[in-house]
Amino acid sequence: MHAKWPIFTLLAFSSLLIAAGPKPAASPDPAVSADIAPSPASARKPIITGADQTGQYLPLLKGKRVGILGNPTSIIGNRPLVDSLHDLKIDIKEIFGPEHGFRGKASNGAKVADEIDSATGIPIISLYGPKRKPSKQDMDAIDILIFDLQDVGCRFYTNINVLRNIMESCAESGKELLILDRPDPNGYVDGPILDMTLKSGIGQFPVPITHGMTIGEFARMINGEGWLANKEQCKLRIIPVKNYTHAMYYELPVHPSPNLNTQQSVLLYPSLCLFEGTIISQGRGTQMPFTVLGNPDLKGAYSFSFTPVSLPGMSETPLHQDQVCYGLDLRTINADSLRRTGKINIKWMMDLYKAYPHKEKFFDFHQSRQMGDINKLSGTTAFKEQIASGMSEEDIRKTWEPGLSNYKKMRKKYLLYP
Repeated sequence: MHAKWPIFTLLAFSSLLIAAGPKPAASPDPAVSADIAPSPASARKPIITGADQTGQYLPLLKGKRVGILGNPTSIIGNRPLVDSLHDLKIDIKEIFGPEHGFRGKASNGAKVADEIDSATGIPIISLYGPKRKPSKQDMDAIDILIFDLQDVGCRFYTNINVLRNIMESCAESGKELLILDRPDPNGYVDGPILDMTLKSGIGQFPVPITHGMTIGEFARMINGEGWLANKEQCKLRIIPVKNYTHAMYYELPVHPSPNLNTQQSVLLYPSLCLFEGTIISQGRGTQMPFTVLGNPDLKGAYSFSFTPVSLPGMSETPLHQDQVCYGLDLRTINADSLRRTGKINIKWMMDLYKAYPHKEKFFDFHQSRQMGDINKLSGTTAFKEQIASGMSEEDIRKTWEPGLSNYKKMRKKYLLYP
């Protein structure tokens, strides 16, 4: 029924439903289309994502050929963004799919092929196969590109890499990028700054492990710091989140990826993803990934156990497949308290290293294709040696300076939210 309503009626109706509180003041930044500094009173109102503010951006799409970069987290209310805009007769020419695919059915790291979306009939162009950014031909087919992904605020989560690639394609083609912003559930800043000699697919920018920025803010930083190829500038328009601050708790309405399948895993991810550079399983191959840690050789040191198995769509060949792993069950700890400390937890790494009997194997990624390089994950060659030497947490954190403090100062220039 909604598809038959006139567009102006839908705009008025959506504005009545979604707009909360007084009309936003005009923004001092022409690329930002709403109030960027909520008052204490407005901060107590419900968080409203950029996508849910349809009245702010539907007029921008009328009469234009539209491309959308999205995945299952791209929603208006509780319905997929693409499906909703398609029903509103927005002329969507192309959908771009990141890691895990547009509908989120691909496993971690799995290559994704181009296809036709079965729900809408719109072509899906994979950006996680041979192609990592839209081509000139792709960009020639559209007038404006929408970016709507739920990020988790970590350097090694690949959404920010996709963002940079999309911004480059938009800059090269002169097309505008419309970002529908979403909160950062891990809104704090911590960890060593990436040594750019360790640049990889899991670390593309000189930022700490948790960068403390939304996708919209990070896009502003990419432009401002000249991180696009040839220091080109992408024309940005951002629909900011309303009633949001970085300190706020935010419950994700949709799991951001197959192995971040609970709110607990999202909040533990900044600390537990470092274990991908170790012989310790993070629970891939179970229904509780990134909430448990273990290894078969820790039997006797820990009583809690789990057994990774092949799980299509999540982890087909997990580390220590079909072996009983012993270690830590972090499902019941207060992960939100960890978030509020503003620090990743490195004590779990220190404790498990001490308990593991074969120290020379702990960080040796040559043992398994399921292990990553701890240097690339941590962003520094020093972290591995610091853990192995038994350095205290306090002394490890001291080595993250002055880089971390300098980053925090730089970050302030690009913030849209307190």
